[in-house]
Amino acid sequence: MNPKIINSIKFPGGIWEMTMIALPMVVSFACDTAMTFTDRLFLSRVSPVHMNATMAGGISYFLMMSFFLGLIGYVTALVAQYLGAGQKFQCSKVLTQAGIIILFAYPLLLASRPVFLHVISSFGFSSQQLVLQKEYFNLLMLGTVFSLGRHALSSFFSGIGHTRQVMLASLLAMAVNCSLNYCLIFGNFGFPRMGIQGAALGTILASMSACVFLLVIYWGKNNREEFAVSHSFSFNSAVMMKLLRFGTPAGVEFALNILAFSGIVFLFHAQGAVTATALTIVFNWDMVTFVPLIGIEIGVTSLVGRYKGAGNLNIAKRAVRSGLFLGLMYSFLMLILFVIFPEQLVNFFRPDVGNEIFSAARPLAVSMVKLVAIYVIAEAFLIVFIGALRGAGDTFWAMVISVSIHWIILGVLYCALHYFHVRAFVAWGILVGIFTLMSILPYWRYCHGAWKKIQVVET
Repeated sequence: MNPKIINSIKFPGGIWEMTMIALPMVVSFACDTAMTFTDRLFLSRVSPVHMNATMAGGISYFLMMSFFLGLIGYVTALVAQYLGAGQKFQCSKVLTQAGIIILFAYPLLLASRPVFLHVISSFGFSSQQLVLQKEYFNLLMLGTVFSLGRHALSSFFSGIGHTRQVMLASLLAMAVNCSLNYCLIFGNFGFPRMGIQGAALGTILASMSACVFLLVIYWGKNNREEFAVSHSFSFNSAVMMKLLRFGTPAGVEFALNILAFSGIVFLFHAQGAVTATALTIVFNWDMVTFVPLIGIEIGVTSLVGRYKGAGNLNIAKRAVRSGLFLGLMYSFLMLILFVIFPEQLVNFFRPDVGNEIFSAARPLAVSMVKLVAIYVIAEAFLIVFIGALRGAGDTFWAMVISVSIHWIILGVLYCALHYFHVRAFVAWGILVGIFTLMSILPYWRYCHGAWKKIQVVET
């Protein structure tokens, strides 16, 4: 075999190391996707309105947490940079600062619920969907402390390269969520029939179980001694400032992106129950493609952060190439799925009892699923190079590029639907086209090379 190929596979930053880091994260995010997918799938058996309410309510819940999720998510890159610089004792301090942020965020998020509920009431949802959506949202918000805590712990283990623990926690959460959903939504095995409330409760308990699991591992003897965990439980201004300085752009990026995505979903949902049902089905399958790719993004962020912290830029670049290879391989498999089986994918969400809304939405959903195949490759380029920029500390430009893509799409869609009154399928085609064309921007920034000069930690 060609020595260069062996190099790219087995050496630091190569495909093998990237796979060992990224694959458990891909499985982990696939499990999280399965949890959300199961919520919507089970509730689609109740009615399309219940399914639509879980999507809109779930996005609203995610939007509320998005800034803190993005900020806390930078724990991965910062921990990786400290690890690469040989400062293991600082890694646990990063997680402690994230914990302090969570203690501040939780009461703030709960206090903000009434304002947010008032805002979403003005988006033109049907009255039936709005009632269910608010019910789902309110319950999920009670569990945000577990979601944020799990995210912080997962980011720590991703940063040190121990992604297997994150995967096991996600498998546990998926098992808990799917089991409880089956029992609580439908009232099986003697449990009360709770419908959409049961879906929310299952999600909360799943997040709590994963959070507790990761806490037990974090406090385990080996981890406690290796990273000086016992000496990390105090406020550290220097580490906190680094987390805020480099994590805030990531938080703003995530919040603005989720806000734009929410606007896109709400624009389509406001077109009526048929369009809302078609879009919900399509985004469920798009989520199956995109969310596991985030696992590869985290792998890229972790390895780029580690090797840049150690001053090995060539290995950091090799890690990016390895991540791109894995991302393109996965996206190509998804492309084949969307092209060959669009009807079967849509029929997966057929209600148990004949439903006029689903029957009317089915042809539109099939056409929209086919278009998803166009940009799945673009998604791989986007997430890999955004992950590389974040890992290197170039979070400001990662934010600018990512936010620009989402808000340009939202603005164009708003004009297309409200001023030109285009059909839903045409609007979906516009979204796909803009996303595909603009996904090249993070690659351009990466090639520019400014990320090589950014110093996150002192070596």
